[in-house]
Amino acid sequence: MGLFSKKNLDEKAEMSFIDHLEALRGHLFRSAIAVTIGMIIAGIYNKFIIDQIVLGPIHRDFITFRKICELGQRLGMGDKMCIGKLNVSMQNVDTTGQVSLFFTSLFVSGLVLAFPYVFYEFWKFVKPALTKKELKKTRGVIFWVSFLFFLGILFGYFVLMPFSMNFLGSFSMSDTIQNIWTIKSYINTMMPLVLGAGLAFQLPLVIFFLAKIGLITGKFLRNNRRYAIVIILIIAAIITPPDVVSQIVVTFPLWILYEISILLAAREEKERAKTEKEEWS
Repeated sequence: MGLFSKKNLDEKAEMSFIDHLEALRGHLFRSAIAVTIGMIIAGIYNKFIIDQIVLGPIHRDFITFRKICELGQRLGMGDKMCIGKLNVSMQNVDTTGQVSLFFTSLFVSGLVLAFPYVFYEFWKFVKPALTKKELKKTRGVIFWVSFLFFLGILFGYFVLMPFSMNFLGSFSMSDTIQNIWTIKSYINTMMPLVLGAGLAFQLPLVIFFLAKIGLITGKFLRNNRRYAIVIILIIAAIITPPDVVSQIVVTFPLWILYEISILLAAREEKERAKTEKEEWS
């Protein structure tokens, strides 16, 4: 009976390739439903999302611009830090442009709203492949991934977008040239900035995970800091418009996150060494 029980457990544990595909399909299906629900919620509030959120960073009364103006006034600088009217006109030049961009905005909004659940489904798919020891080390991963993602989204939207739009909207080679943006180019600039910041803020978790499994150490990260800064600059150049201000604004927090990652990796290294010492003693 023990043999048969062991055989049944092994058969249950070792899923075939088809079984894995079936499980993956279920996770993807439930994730798609969650994103669809998020899209429906975004669709109900579409006027607010389009006018106040998507197009918010090009308005003079955007909260970031107002807070910067208030800060300048408190510092006794008058209106020097206040943002004037952005010299930008928006237009659509494609027949189905507004329709496709409307659904794109709804999809991205739905994805952001459903992100914690989507990652939860992804984690459920990966979880059976991990050992009990690995599961113990990854406790709270859903919360931290979601927290850092939303933190990056907020940073990208309230910091990167306003600075980028102000620079690009006010930059002009000549007074005779008017900035007339297409809504498509605006959305294509906004999405990588905001979503890219959300993904870039996962850096501490990625490094912490690599430290958990022993692939990197705090010492390795410190010794290769100069190369990491170059990589961070490249990432900043990819997810931001081609202006120095936006790249600096992105580089600084990513560098801070890298330094935090060094501390986390060093801490994990000490804990792993302590655990190994206790096991061998």
